[in-house]
Amino acid sequence: MKINRPITPRQEQLHERALCNAILALRTVDECRSFFRDLCTPAELQAMADRWAVVELLERGLPYREIHRQTGVSVTTIGRVARYLTAGSGGYRVVMGRLADARGA
Repeated sequence: MKINRPITPRQEQLHERALCNAILALRTVDECRSFFRDLCTPAELQAMADRWAVVELLERGLPYREIHRQTGVSVTTIGRVARYLTAGSGGYRVVMGRLADARGA
């Protein structure tokens, strides 16, 4: 059983930064897949993959109901992803832009 131990906001920030640095150390899709399969439960990984699929469909302009039909993701989650896509920290936009650049779009 995990003991609930309080961590400070600074410790939480350091842990998040360490995780981000670990992700940046990955070099291939296979390495990334292995890392996330070790790090996440199957449900966590599926939730992240679903959200990314929603981002791509929102970018194509599909309505929420159609995205729900194609992915099975709840309309509430689709709305949350859409909100972060437009008013979040900018992470989705950075990745979408870089993928578009890589495709030569």
